[in-house]
Amino acid sequence: MSNSIAPAAAGAQRPKSSRAIAAWLLVCCALLLAMIVLGGVTRLTHSGLSIVEWQPIAGTLPPMSPDGWTQMFQKYQATPEYRLVNHGMGLEEFKSIFWWEYFHRLLGRAIGFVFLAPLVWFAARRSIPAGLAPRLVGLFVLGGAQGAMGWYMVKSGLVHEPHVSALRLAAHLALALLLFGAMLWTALTLLHPARGARSKAVASVARWSATLSALVFVMALSGALVAGVRAGLIYNTFPLMSGYVVPPELLSLQPWYRNLFQNLATVQFDHRVIAWTLIVLVPYFWWRVRSIAGVPRRARIAVNLLLAMLALQVSLGIGTLLLVVPVGLAAMHQAGAVLLLASALNATHALFAGSSSPRVPRYPGQSFAASA
Repeated sequence: MSNSIAPAAAGAQRPKSSRAIAAWLLVCCALLLAMIVLGGVTRLTHSGLSIVEWQPIAGTLPPMSPDGWTQMFQKYQATPEYRLVNHGMGLEEFKSIFWWEYFHRLLGRAIGFVFLAPLVWFAARRSIPAGLAPRLVGLFVLGGAQGAMGWYMVKSGLVHEPHVSALRLAAHLALALLLFGAMLWTALTLLHPARGARSKAVASVARWSATLSALVFVMALSGALVAGVRAGLIYNTFPLMSGYVVPPELLSLQPWYRNLFQNLATVQFDHRVIAWTLIVLVPYFWWRVRSIAGVPRRARIAVNLLLAMLALQVSLGIGTLLLVVPVGLAAMHQAGAVLLLASALNATHALFAGSSSPRVPRYPGQSFAASA
């Protein structure tokens, strides 16, 4: 894949521009993390269905007059959530849930601007490394798709049921995590280019790390299903599920596949199984990396961070379950999922950057086009 935007600076100047682009992408990652957490709080406070229209431009401003608030409230009163859950809610109570969803959407718009404006600026200065421009445009498109999926998710709760589809919620989070991971990986590649081939042992644990990253991603999506069906409100014991290793309702729905995303007991059980799998595999992975000679120092630090982050995330998950999903702790648990994924990707990148894998290009001697 070629890049029509050539760097303006000479090779000696390229690392400086790459660091600036990496810093910008990391800022976008931080904003996206904040948006994911704010989205979780919006869901936990039952605020996500308070705005019943998707107006990317006009919706930037909240109601500015009493008539505006009345019209917004009347639209909410026509929703299933108002009729079946919040019937009798007053305007002031409506405002309390409106602001959570409003700021969630406003932050989404801000992220779009923070991504697009510097992208145009870097392109105008011809500072983007060869082959990177198509990837950055793709990230912007992915961000737009994630926003559209968010509205598609909200629509599912505005028709018949007073809650959004758990599958759409998981898809919304999946796109957010894919965007987060792609931006993080690109930033890490700019900051830490590959340094040559490593041993077969290092290449082996690098593949292990990639597998663990994928498993963390799947666990986060299973957590979205738990949130979507509110499976955290049952079986609030640990390590057993109210005395059971396997809950008796595990396969109570027909056809069987409905249990995977509609059965509260099954959804929570699946989330626990993935967590237990990581509890076993991550320490083993950490031990393997620490026992191999020639592992880069950055990779050793990264796997230490991954192990610590897993311990913190598991603790947050257990606390959230035992305390029956308090908003603050549940929000921290959702943030922990993103940070655990970031830790896994960082460890994977650190190991691959020391191997001959073409997926982590050298810079400036090798362009991003080589890895596309």
